[in-house]
Amino acid sequence: MINVVLYEPEIPANTGNIMRTCAAFDCRLHLIEPLGFYLDEAHLKRAGMDYIQDLEYHVYHDWNVFLSVNHGWFTFVTRYGFKTPSEFDFSAHQNEEIYLVFGKESTGIPKEILRNNLDQCMRIPMREGARSLNLSNCVALCVYEALDQLGYPGLSRTETLKGKDFLVR
Repeated sequence: MINVVLYEPEIPANTGNIMRTCAAFDCRLHLIEPLGFYLDEAHLKRAGMDYIQDLEYHVYHDWNVFLSVNHGWFTFVTRYGFKTPSEFDFSAHQNEEIYLVFGKESTGIPKEILRNNLDQCMRIPMREGARSLNLSNCVALCVYEALDQLGYPGLSRTETLKGKDFLVR
């Protein structure tokens, strides 16, 4: 199972988009407080649409509480990372919980956490001088890389709502 961890997210629309991504890709979402919004905000619900009802998500008081109940293989997405997403071997961890940790929009993941996990810090390559990408885009990129390496476990490869032959009818 792929787990997306948002460390102190600040923008409700980003979290709503991430909720939708997690629901569509069957990922579990973990939110570390404090949150910069209320979970019942309209922006959050609009971005998450009706997918939120199909999402498993958990909220934790702080990082230490989260760590006390979640165990597995962790990667930390940060502009200070040394490896790209494709340099991590997600398939080697297919029999354990995989956690992709993302920081808050304004400051990222705290340096203390990153320093303790240098080998697990991931950077999404960008042009020189670019500071960052939108958080929800980063989550989608990294989740997709992990799912690709794992062979898209449990995900449909055909259109199920309008039928696999929709384009040829």
